[in-house]
Amino acid sequence: MNQVIEFVQAEVKKEKPEASTLGFGQYFTDHMFRMDYDPEHGWHSPRIVPYEPLTLEPSALVFHYGQAIFEGLKAYRLENGNILLFRPEKNIRRLNESCRRMCIPSIDEELVLEGLQQLIQIEKDWVPSEKGTSLYIRPLIFATEPYLGVRPSKTYTLLIILSPVGAYYGDQLSPIKIYVESEFVRAVEGGVGHVKTSGNYAASLLAQQKAAQLGYNQVLWLDAKEKTYIEEVGSMNIFFKINGEVWTPKLNGSILPGVTRDSVIELLHDWGVPVREERISMKQIRQAYLNGELEEVFGTGTAAVISPVGELNWNNERMLINDCQTGDLSERIYKTITNIQYGKEQDRYGWTMVIE
Repeated sequence: MNQVIEFVQAEVKKEKPEASTLGFGQYFTDHMFRMDYDPEHGWHSPRIVPYEPLTLEPSALVFHYGQAIFEGLKAYRLENGNILLFRPEKNIRRLNESCRRMCIPSIDEELVLEGLQQLIQIEKDWVPSEKGTSLYIRPLIFATEPYLGVRPSKTYTLLIILSPVGAYYGDQLSPIKIYVESEFVRAVEGGVGHVKTSGNYAASLLAQQKAAQLGYNQVLWLDAKEKTYIEEVGSMNIFFKINGEVWTPKLNGSILPGVTRDSVIELLHDWGVPVREERISMKQIRQAYLNGELEEVFGTGTAAVISPVGELNWNNERMLINDCQTGDLSERIYKTITNIQYGKEQDRYGWTMVIE
């Protein structure tokens, strides 16, 4: 890393919102990190600039062929006023994996991580301190070349924007309801389901809308070929506690390798809880439910951390999990991870990075 990150200060600062009004992804800070790519200079001109609208030509390739990727991570305010990042290097590394799959030139991970740290240092007053709040971090890369033809773009822009947020589902550990989608599919092995590209989420919208109309918070996706095997929830990886063991779908090329998922598996191994990463069918889950062996279901992701699941609806059959109450293991995982994130518990895993 030999590029100097320029800083252009915003002339006018925004009024910061009250913590009680934050919600998720509604407010944005005064500055953003930006870097551009072209074949002659590579990734160049790293800078922190005022958050402002972008100017793109209508023919920019991103609008027509969807060459866009993103990441999501958070910064947390500690009791001593310092700010902590949770496993940021894994998110930046995964951004590069998305680059490779989507034919976007690889980024200098060290430079982007340094840009992220400098941006948060500048915007540190935007990191809220109230319980359950954090600063959401959204790195993204998109194609900018004006050209109408199906091929990789020759030019790109990388941005990192910041948003102070509250809990993703409001009452963080209140169990959610999930609709198992049996008609539509999100991703297929050999496709792009394992990377964070925008089209994956566009493909999920219709099913998510249907689930919401039926009173469900999220969609659980099944495999695209047989519509039998569990993959992931729209914004989370999924876990099932069955007879004292924890089951989760194995990574197969159509499931996102979540950072929180990886953290949960490491915790469970450390605690001596058996973990099975394998192909799991809905029939297996239904049978475990009928046998009284399905003890807990929970989702994992950066936005919500842990989301207990109180109900699954598969083929119009409702399965009520743990009397729609948060399970002991879900609560233990949530408290452990959030305590590490907020500096209340020793980080024995080397997951955190402090920004003073």
